[in-house]
Amino acid sequence: MKIRAAVTYDTGAPYKIEDVELDAPKFGEILVRITASGICHTDEAVQNQFIPTPLPAVLGHEGAGIVEAVGPGVTEFKIGDHVGISFGFCNSCCNCRKARPFVCKKLNAINFGGIQPDGTTRLHTLDGKKLSTFFGQSSFANYAVVNQNHAVKVPYDDMDLALVAPMGCGIQTGAGAVLNRLRPEFGSSIAVFGCGTVGMSAIMAAKIAGCQQIIAVGGNPKSLELAKELGATDTVNRKEVDDLVAAVKAVSLSGDGVNYSIDTTGVGACVRQSLGFLDFDGTCVVVGATGDIEFNVQNELMGDGKSLIGVIEGDSIPKEFLPKLMAYYRNGQFPFDKLIKFFPFEQINEAQAASDRGECIKAVLRME
Repeated sequence: MKIRAAVTYDTGAPYKIEDVELDAPKFGEILVRITASGICHTDEAVQNQFIPTPLPAVLGHEGAGIVEAVGPGVTEFKIGDHVGISFGFCNSCCNCRKARPFVCKKLNAINFGGIQPDGTTRLHTLDGKKLSTFFGQSSFANYAVVNQNHAVKVPYDDMDLALVAPMGCGIQTGAGAVLNRLRPEFGSSIAVFGCGTVGMSAIMAAKIAGCQQIIAVGGNPKSLELAKELGATDTVNRKEVDDLVAAVKAVSLSGDGVNYSIDTTGVGACVRQSLGFLDFDGTCVVVGATGDIEFNVQNELMGDGKSLIGVIEGDSIPKEFLPKLMAYYRNGQFPFDKLIKFFPFEQINEAQAASDRGECIKAVLRME
């Protein structure tokens, strides 16, 4: 079928919205009419080829919409269901069989390799050239073919799908890093470096978890103020201090650092500082695509019994975790809607630019 999609042709080139061909769903797949899609920094990382997904491609990996057709073997969904779409996984490797799809052994191939889990793609230009699929969905389009394993049924008929869309990656990554992986003790302390979508989601989750101290670390005064509204007990503006690690430790409850830290920046120097925020026996989580980092293992890690761990997609099983986050939102405990600014699909390039300039925390495209 012919659909409208934002195509990325060359490194760093703007998105080009045009007609492309989408194949019908195969075994275990559903056709989703995409009504909204979040824009994530991971999309931009591929657009600029920091992550080398084959181009040309249709990006977008925070989609939501309505099921319009189901392929053979689909048992979980029916036409008319409202769904959010999350990351792809093989559902057959040893980690998937242990209900750990976030560390699927084919995770990188499926999400960044331009293919569906079966090794093929559903997208083509009108003259028949292959277009890479992204995260098994390619939601920068008005339709997507998705494996039923990667879709999540929305349990509330009245929930705006434009709010569901960004939950599929950035929001579940930040919230899941806290609630699924760290599981901080009641009364503990945490520092979150970066006040974007992932960081703000971690802050809201830390409040739900009962952390006594939540330190937001960033460089945008407006974002830091919003962080306090969302649950941060303290803030540190990195642009206003000479020694960021010392500044965070100075405001920490113990005076020696926090129990947990999360780096959402993807910057090596910031990861090292996030590790430095920790008190003895602390744990630092890295959730962003980060390049090289150099530090002294004895002095900065092992000598103080610290842990440095990478977390993918918030250690989330989306079919279970996203409905929990929706329930928290409806109960007023997870007001992530305060992060979002909506744009029409045709303004995808303007939406990304606004996000890059810090004019909005989370840009979400409405397809209709």
